[in-house]
Amino acid sequence: MPVDATKPYDDQNIFAKILRGEIPSKPVYEDEFALAIPDINPQAPTHILVIPKGAYVSWEDFSSRGSDAEIAGFIRAVGKVARDAGLVEPGYRMLANTGADAHQTIGHLHVHLFAGRPLGPMLVDAARVEAMIARGDTIG
Repeated sequence: MPVDATKPYDDQNIFAKILRGEIPSKPVYEDEFALAIPDINPQAPTHILVIPKGAYVSWEDFSSRGSDAEIAGFIRAVGKVARDAGLVEPGYRMLANTGADAHQTIGHLHVHLFAGRPLGPMLVDAARVEAMIARGDTIG
């Protein structure tokens, strides 16, 4: 069920339970700011979740309430996970869903790292973008 990212944090979400050790996980990385685990339902050959250790519902919540140290530490952890997994070359996608329209399903911020195959365009067909550029249309 999609999450309303404007609601308070629910400490019974699955990631809160994993962070407390109530649900076992197989960390690929952990530091004081983040825990990274393989996704149990991978959408690409490599699909890693990076979860901040603080109680934040969404990116919006984290960016507005997180301390500078938490934000910097989490962003650095995401980068380290990608580097350590060998994702930088040939590339990876990083995704954080926020709210119902983005289909956020767990009320704890987490970043998906997808890699291991060409991932294609996100929301717009590449041929459409090429046609827009060829016509001289404004992008964005």
